[in-house]
Amino acid sequence: MKTEIFSVAIMRRHKIKFLYGLSEIVIDPYYITREKSGKKVIYGKVYNTSEVKKFDYDKIVNIKVLHNRFSPVIPIIPMAS
Repeated sequence: MKTEIFSVAIMRRHKIKFLYGLSEIVIDPYYITREKSGKKVIYGKVYNTSEVKKFDYDKIVNIKVLHNRFSPVIPIIPMAS
């Protein structure tokens, strides 16, 4: 069920909000995958930051799709001057 919700949100570029541990998280979801250990994870850009983080599926609860659309941002490493 989570995979379907996240996949649709990624395809339609909708932000998602969920509880992760004791924190409420809002992300622009980018990518779903499995780690070598077999654990499913989702990567997303955390709202109001430039940080892309990984979230374990088994710690995600109370998922809500927000109908705010986002534009994907590709992180660029700043060049040393």
